[in-house]
Amino acid sequence: MYQFGDFYLDPENHLLKCGDSSVSVTPKAFEVLLILVENGNRLTTKEELMRKVWPDSFVEEANLTVNISALRKLLGETSDGRPYIETVPKKGYRFVAAVSVTEQPRTSDGEYRQEVEMPRAVLDVATPGRMAVVGRGKTLRRFAGPLVALLAILAAAVGYFGYRGRLISKRSTMPAHRLAVLPFQNLRPNTESDFLGYSLADAVITKLGYVSELTVRPSYAVQKYKTQALDIRRLANELNVDTLLAGTFLREADDLRVTCQLIEVKTQNILWKGEFDLKYDNLLTLQDSVANQIITGLALTLSPSEKALLKRDRVISPLAYEYYLRGIDLYATGDFPMAIRMLEKSVELAPEYSLTWANLGKSYTANASFQFGGGEQYQQAQRAFERALTLQPDQIDARIYMANMFTDTGRVEKAVPLLRDALKTNPNHAEIHWELGYAYRFGGMLRESVMESEYARQLDPVVKLTSSALNAYFYLGQYDRFLESLPPAEDSALIVFYRGFGYYYQKSLDDAAKHFDRAVELDRSLLQAQIGKALSLGIRHRAMDGLGILRGLETRINQRGVGDAEAKYKIAQAYAVLGEKQAALRVFRASIESGFFAYPYFLNDPLLDSIRTDPDFRRIMDAAKQRHQGFASAFF
Repeated sequence: MYQFGDFYLDPENHLLKCGDSSVSVTPKAFEVLLILVENGNRLTTKEELMRKVWPDSFVEEANLTVNISALRKLLGETSDGRPYIETVPKKGYRFVAAVSVTEQPRTSDGEYRQEVEMPRAVLDVATPGRMAVVGRGKTLRRFAGPLVALLAILAAAVGYFGYRGRLISKRSTMPAHRLAVLPFQNLRPNTESDFLGYSLADAVITKLGYVSELTVRPSYAVQKYKTQALDIRRLANELNVDTLLAGTFLREADDLRVTCQLIEVKTQNILWKGEFDLKYDNLLTLQDSVANQIITGLALTLSPSEKALLKRDRVISPLAYEYYLRGIDLYATGDFPMAIRMLEKSVELAPEYSLTWANLGKSYTANASFQFGGGEQYQQAQRAFERALTLQPDQIDARIYMANMFTDTGRVEKAVPLLRDALKTNPNHAEIHWELGYAYRFGGMLRESVMESEYARQLDPVVKLTSSALNAYFYLGQYDRFLESLPPAEDSALIVFYRGFGYYYQKSLDDAAKHFDRAVELDRSLLQAQIGKALSLGIRHRAMDGLGILRGLETRINQRGVGDAEAKYKIAQAYAVLGEKQAALRVFRASIESGFFAYPYFLNDPLLDSIRTDPDFRRIMDAAKQRHQGFASAFF
């Protein structure tokens, strides 16, 4: 066995260990690592690695790059802060750590350590375009050729990412507490004060987002409980939490009484109970008081930076804060134009409050995307986010929302640094990891996208119930796994469309058509639902009608100057399968120019087969490959 740092490399058993823990690594990445370790400090050329690792097949250099980046992520840094694998520009790679030969580690009783069973769902995704799946229900036992587990995020849970311009390993543990802050119940419901129930809970959730020892369910996950009675067991089970904060409020003219209780779910003990009587003008102080009581009640330990972040809040006028809270509540109901009006009024009165700018930017983005508000609203959103970060550079919400906008508008290279910087503030923030998975997917880093997204779901399983599809599984050819990963939301047009799309790839065309038609019934205005309808018409041998729908969508996108690049790619796919080759090529090129360049997916997407022989296809693929490789080089 070879030993370097905390790692043991066992060539005979095809095993990599870090201390007592096994490290999940794909077969090809293992071979690359073994060659580098055996060569020690000697330069290993790219040609040597390609020849030895892929001796009987022609593969592109991108395959090697993907495996090197995966290894760097797994290994982290040496004790002196260097990556284990050094790049020698235009030549190859060098393993920089000292390597010694040793026996396989033994247990205290002298026996060789045995490996435990691995999860049932495993895949090899190191080589773009080549997928191998271990069948459902099968178990990989000791040293049965380790593949990349879909649950490789378990390794990431104990040794995850910190970023300093490039990917660096950062060890962290899973937070000890999982908390849901439920919307406050109005003891005297009325239209004038009902907005406080959700928006006050959101304010507390936002405040606690900086505490790394705590995972707090996001506001959108608790929104549906605005009017539900408190059933501790049921709510805790649905939200997968061990602690709940429930509260009520009553407003009498200028007086406000808020009562809260922090409940430990398992024992149903009340960890803390508080009652706040305050003037309505002092509403801003409530979130600080409640957040601090939660921290005390859970005996959380804060770092100095976390303490500073929790204390940091500008005092703004009561009216400006009320407009802010009303805007938060309106956004949650989907009334983006009215949310914008409330938040714009708030920033007029209090232009130095960064959270208002962040949420105003989010509202502009939502209106531009979901309501086809036009490109101008994306520009307004960017200005709002920039203002928020000027006022508070480490604000998590502004970074998440701005990164999402950058990804959606073709600037994913700007999204990644924002999110990685946000992880420095709180490495256990599920929404940051989910957005990183989304960004990596657009850039074609599909395995990394799966890891980030699954880690987000591990931190907060509610993400699976409330967030959109984990498309990276789909793009890796893992259609069963993709379908399993979808939220069980049968009333969501987007999720129903994606379920149909999964069936479409599996050639279950009747099931696909049923889901496509259902998505249109749920939301006729949804772009993806219309694409599904076009595919459904194709299934029913009405390709011309389907093409009419696609032309209308393309025209609408071009007129408004907005459109999800990933959705544009689906229009190109639909054009291709319905026989409109030139339109397929045109929209395919536009999707890449708009920022969706998942090159490894394009290599083997069967829906593009009808256009692969066209000379323009190769040129479009070259553009996708160039941008994908640039993204990989910049961030991995």
